[in-house]
Amino acid sequence: MEISFVLNDKPTTVEVEPATLLSDLIREKLSLTGTHVGCDTSQCGACVVHLNGDSVKSCTLLAVTAAGAEVRTVESLSGLEDELHPMQQAFRDNHGLQCGFCTPGMLMAALDLVKHKPDPSEAEIREWLEGNICRCTGYQNIVKSVIAGAAAMRQAS
Repeated sequence: MEISFVLNDKPTTVEVEPATLLSDLIREKLSLTGTHVGCDTSQCGACVVHLNGDSVKSCTLLAVTAAGAEVRTVESLSGLEDELHPMQQAFRDNHGLQCGFCTPGMLMAALDLVKHKPDPSEAEIREWLEGNICRCTGYQNIVKSVIAGAAAMRQAS
């Protein structure tokens, strides 16, 4: 079937099988490999993207759910090739990543949190990100990164 949606501000029309997962469409057919698939069971959060402005786990959504919607992936965050989004810069500056596998999902989930709560507490960040698993960092630097990224975003606006 054919679906049309807006992907990272670009109108997109693509043929998909009805059972295609959104994560597979994004990664395999549209070649946006920043969206990672770690578990295929909605447990790890590496596949988080924004669907109509809300963070969702794309490995558990059928691609057809994106029809008529707006989808944003981690590739949409930075404007110019050499310019990072404030949240990305905060993750870099605060060592909020190690292997980087979970980072796209963490970033997308963190941005959704900051949209709802521009100045989140440590407890709020930990609660919001509990569906995103990191096997490397122990989360402390991720929390620091979200706090710093939220502050940078408040200053920029």
